Amino acid sequence: MKYKIIVVGAGHAGCEAALASARIGHKTLLITGNYNNIATMPCNPSIGGSAKGIIVREIDALGGEMGVNADKTLIQMKMLNSSKGPAVRSLRAQADKVTYPKEMTKTLESTDNLEIKEALVEDLIIENNKIYGVILENGEKIESEAVILTTGTYLKSDILIGSTRTRSGPHGEKPSNHLSDKLKEYGFKILRLKTGTPPRIERSTIDFTKTKLEEGDKIPYTFSHDIEAMYDVNNQIPCHLIYTTPLTHKIINDNLSKSSMYGGLKDITGVGPRYCPSIEDKITRFKDKEKHQLFLEPESLYYDDIYIQGFSTSMPKEIQEEMVHSLPGLEKAKILRYAYAIEYDAIYPTQLKASLETKIVENLFTAGQINGTSGYEEAAAQGLIAAINASQKLKNNPPLILKRNEAYIGVLIDDLVTKGTKEPYRMLTSRAEFRLLLRHDNADIRLRKYGHQVGLIDEKKYKKFETKLSQIKELIEKLSQLKLTPSEEINNKLLTIPTVALKDGITIYNLLKRNEVTVSKLQQLNLININYPKEVIEEVEITIKYEGYINKVEREAERMLKNEAKQIPDNIDYNKIPNLASEARQKLNEVRPTSIGQALRISGVNPADISILSIYLKRGMYEWNKVYRRIKKIKYFIRTK
Repeated sequence: MKYKIIVVGAGHAGCEAALASARIGHKTLLITGNYNNIATMPCNPSIGGSAKGIIVREIDALGGEMGVNADKTLIQMKMLNSSKGPAVRSLRAQADKVTYPKEMTKTLESTDNLEIKEALVEDLIIENNKIYGVILENGEKIESEAVILTTGTYLKSDILIGSTRTRSGPHGEKPSNHLSDKLKEYGFKILRLKTGTPPRIERSTIDFTKTKLEEGDKIPYTFSHDIEAMYDVNNQIPCHLIYTTPLTHKIINDNLSKSSMYGGLKDITGVGPRYCPSIEDKITRFKDKEKHQLFLEPESLYYDDIYIQGFSTSMPKEIQEEMVHSLPGLEKAKILRYAYAIEYDAIYPTQLKASLETKIVENLFTAGQINGTSGYEEAAAQGLIAAINASQKLKNNPPLILKRNEAYIGVLIDDLVTKGTKEPYRMLTSRAEFRLLLRHDNADIRLRKYGHQVGLIDEKKYKKFETKLSQIKELIEKLSQLKLTPSEEINNKLLTIPTVALKDGITIYNLLKRNEVTVSKLQQLNLININYPKEVIEEVEITIKYEGYINKVEREAERMLKNEAKQIPDNIDYNKIPNLASEARQKLNEVRPTSIGQALRISGVNPADISILSIYLKRGMYEWNKVYRRIKKIKYFIRTK
């Protein structure tokens, strides 16, 4: 049997990759080590979060499935940072760990052009640096024109608890022990990473009177742009907030050497996530903090497990018991599953093109934690993009490369392939320099056209989107024409908002530039009468209120795009460019940037190196010596001054 695309691994990256490939029209095979583990959540029971929620919106805008599936299966929804500006607002859902994978499996099973096979991949079929399929553990060969590896944390994975190391994937699943070695043989550089998960507690053994209730929002939200909210805002499952205690800190400090990562095991080489540290890391790195917040999060409506968010550890089981019982409300708590760290192999992501195709093997794509990332959302985004670009490659079309001013997904992939990573990469709002452009509300405006172009957004959805765009334009024009003139009646109404009374006439457009003035308030006061969908009004209000800031960021983005337009030939020999710093030459050879813009973002390449490279590209070797002499004179002048 021959397939167009084979996807190896059925986690969040693999599910998105397989669905996208099949929906585009390619005969696709999804290979999973365990059919029952499709789309499982081995760590936290949530989808979204700060920045991550916007990634889910972007996945949906492009035609992916994560947002739709989260909307179907959530048990609580919150808009994070709702009191702050639109640039940092982001949805987070508590997902049901039972129904989320079941619903995703149903979706996969009902998708045309898609087959699922339970097996382990041991090797790849590679000839002349091009992939032609995979080889299973039993020796069976399956051919395909492209392969997408989404192996998660299963490559040579070890479970770490105290002084115990067990060769295993998450929850005792069989790891992939040979594929990583084969990747090395094919020329890939491998890095060792580590992540972890906290203990699970039996709900009935927790004293919730000692905790703070954290309920879902009373406003219905969705990740998906195409469906209405399916949950009852008044019937959401709450989380609970607690804090570590001085006793917790003492127990950890007294037993630190027993933690796998702090002496319990001597042969650990994996690097853990800086932005999602273990509780041991938090206490040792932030000694001045008297307490750390923890969230008690329900994992499902169908079983009794409570997840302690923020309490990852690799301490021995007996110490975990003491740690848990030192927490308020958990003095008598029963641990259902102990925490552990997991160490696994990944590839250095600088070995990837921006399309997520590997530079070493043609038509081989990788996505998710194999690329050095952490998080369900980051994985799903990569799986979707990898499948889109595998399809584009097979059709001889240019790849879909999202720019940093277009999507958090663009920031994610650019960071990976340009800067690389030495620890599990996690998306943060601070990583995006144009985050005012990359908002929750405008994900479809930014990306839906691409989803339609590649064949993942059908005509019905796209026409609905076009209607939204026309309504936004129409409403902006209306608000620019509607005008209020000062009168006692109007000013009295404005003072109730409260906002400054009018002295001169003003358009509603300009009135809305005042922070305190909203379309909703003006309608309540009968100062305007408009009838548009909520999402249209929201988009228009943000556009108006942040017009100056948005214009400024767009100008900055334009400057970046000018550098992106300065292409670097694929065959450039950096060793022939005189006077590049040795580190810059090394990094440029490693990353092989496609543009001056990308070269600027490479760690270890400084502005002087970029200047030398730019001049070289512009002028070639002609007049090079003259230019170089001028640079030397400037450097000498600076030193002597």
